[in-house]
Amino acid sequence: MITSQDFHNQTADRLTAAALRAKALTAFVGLDGFVDEILEVVDTRYDSTRYDAIPTIGELGRRLVAADGASTNIELVSKMTKLGGNGPIMANALACLGLKVSYLGSLGYPGLHPIFEGFSKKAEVASICGPGLTDALEFGNGKIMVGKHYTLKEVNWENICNRYGLEKFARRFGSADLVGFVNWTMLPFMSDIWESIHKELMPMVSGPRRRIFFDLADPEKRTKEDIHRALDLIVKFQTKFDVILGLNKKEALEIGVVLDLPVPPKTDVKPDEIDADILASLVVEIQKRIPVETLVVHPVTFAVAVSAGVASIVAGPSCAKPKITTGAGDHFNAGFCFGKLLGLDNAQSLLCGVSTSGHYVRTAESPTSADLSALMKNWPGI
Repeated sequence: MITSQDFHNQTADRLTAAALRAKALTAFVGLDGFVDEILEVVDTRYDSTRYDAIPTIGELGRRLVAADGASTNIELVSKMTKLGGNGPIMANALACLGLKVSYLGSLGYPGLHPIFEGFSKKAEVASICGPGLTDALEFGNGKIMVGKHYTLKEVNWENICNRYGLEKFARRFGSADLVGFVNWTMLPFMSDIWESIHKELMPMVSGPRRRIFFDLADPEKRTKEDIHRALDLIVKFQTKFDVILGLNKKEALEIGVVLDLPVPPKTDVKPDEIDADILASLVVEIQKRIPVETLVVHPVTFAVAVSAGVASIVAGPSCAKPKITTGAGDHFNAGFCFGKLLGLDNAQSLLCGVSTSGHYVRTAESPTSADLSALMKNWPGI
C-alpha cells in the first residue's frame, strides 16, 4: 500500500501541471437524480436542542431487534437537504474539478427541482422526470439509505428520445472525453437503455478511444441474472471505450459472490476492516471475469485499482469526525476519473480519488483541483 509523502508530493505536482488541461475536457453523465435528506438517529434526548445520536448501525439494529413483537419510537433529526443521486454528485464534483459537464437525469419534470439549481449553474443540465427521494441515516461506521424510487421507472429509452432527443444524446455520448452511467441498481430500465445504446449508437462511435465509467450502486437487491446481464453489457462497451467499473467494498464482495469467487464471509468483515492485499487479490480475480480496462474498488480507508491483472493500492486520508459521508464514494469516482483523464497512472489516480472524497467528508464541499494538491501536500496522519 502506497502511503509515502514523496508519492503525494509528486502526484500533487503532476496534478498542478496538468490541471489547466481539465478545462478542455468534457463529461456526459447520467441518469439518476435524488433529493437527499441527511439525518441522524436520536439515542438520548436531553432537551429541545441537545441530544446524543446513535453512533453505529449495529446500535440501531439492536434497538430495532429489541422492539420485535412490541413497538418503539425512532426520532430522526435532519442535518441538511442536498442534491443527491450518484450521477448528480459525481457530475457536480467533476464540474468543480474544472471539466465541462453535461448531465441528463431525473432532476424534475417539466421544470427542474429547486435543489438542483446550483448544479445547473455549474453544468449543462437536462431532466426527463422527477427526482427520487432519499432519507440518508448517517452513523459513525456507515449509512442507511432509505429511498423512494417511484419516479425512476420513467428513466427509459423512450423518454430519453422523446424528452431529451436521440440526436442530442448521440452527440453527447459520441464526443465526451468521459461518459458516466451510474446507479444501475435503482434504475430499473438501465440495462435496457444500454441495450439500445449498443444497437443504435455504438456502431456509429468512431475516433480515438475515450473513457466510460460505470457504477452499479449496491446491487444486493437485484437478481444474479440481472447482475450478469448488466456486467455483460458493460464489458461490450470495451470494444470502443476504455471501461472503468467502480465498486465499493460491499459491492466488490457481492460481485465476487455472483461470480462464484471465494470471498470473506460478510459476518467476518467489519465495515472498515478488510486486509488490503486480500481485497486486491479478489479484485484481480473479478477483473479476469469482467475484462474491463480498469476495475476500481474504494473501501473507507484505502482504494484498489486493477488494470491488466496488476493491482495498485493507495491509502486514504484519515478523518475521525467527517462532516458528511453520503456522496463520498461518488466524489472518489469523480477524482479517480479526473486523474485518468489527465493521464495519471492508476496509483496517482487513486490518490486523486481518495483526496477528492477526503476533502468532501471534511468540508461537505466538492474540491477544486487546487484543493486536491493542497491536501496531498499536507496529508493527515503522516
